[in-house]
Order: sequence, then C-alpha cells, then structure tokens
Amino acid sequence: MSGAQGPPPIVKAPLLRRYGGVPSRRERVGKGYSETEVKAVGLTVREARLLGIYVDKRRKSLHEENVQRLASWLKAVASGEVQLTTVKLPKVVNIKPDRGRVFKGKTMAGRKVRGLLSTKYRYTHNYKWTRKQRERELRKRHEATRHKGGD
Repeated sequence: MSGAQGPPPIVKAPLLRRYGGVPSRRERVGKGYSETEVKAVGLTVREARLLGIYVDKRRKSLHEENVQRLASWLKAVASGEVQLTTVKLPKVVNIKPDRGRVFKGKTMAGRKVRGLLSTKYRYTHNYKWTRKQRERELRKRHEATRHKGGD
C-alpha cells in the first residue's frame, strides 16, 4: 500500500461504444473515494483529505472493496506501519474571470463602462436620446444634416 496518499480507489470502467458495449476492462483506478465510502469508514470528508485521501465529490457509488481498502489502510496508519507525512488541504485560488468586452446596453457593466453610473443616470436610454437630440440641435452629429435637406 502507498504512503501518505492512501490506497487508490477502484471504480467501474465506462462502457465505450467503440468496444461494442463490452468493457475492455472491468475496473480502473479512480480519481478519489466517494463521500459515502469515506463516511462508511467513519471519517468526514475534511478528515479524509487531511489524512491524504482523495475524495471525489462527483461519485455517488459505494463499493465495498474500497471501504475495506480504506479500513485496512487506516488500521495500518493507527498501528504505525504506514508513516504519514504532513498533508495540507489544497489552497483555494480565486481567479477573477477575464472581463473581455462587455455588453454595452442597459446592463450594470455596460452602464459602468460608459460612465453612466458615476453621473447617476438611472434610465440610460432617456439620457442617450436627450444627448443625441442636443447634438442634433448643435449640429455636431452627421445625422443633423443627412436626409434633412440642410447644409
């Protein structure tokens, strides 16, 4: 049995279509023990991870073979046959998603980008229409002269 990481879990191999639904092998090494397998041994998920046992939260199955493997490994740890190294919980790193281009409509992000939140305009379309009308009157925009017959 391995050292600080605990024994690897055994799970059923998926049935692949290319093999005609017949598994190439019956079992494979899994990514971690299910929560029900860890609780069957008498541990919580946090305690198991502190002991170096991988827990796969996506798995729902309970295999008796895995429970027996975990129980025998825990007995070996308790008797001192297996030495545990210091194991820490994985560090949680929160990465902000890349903002990219925001939708510049009436969403909060769009209003923020256009500077409408700092000027406290709540109804952006009203603000936009009045601003466009003012620019038309001052003849700042190309719309002021197009299709109107003006200079």
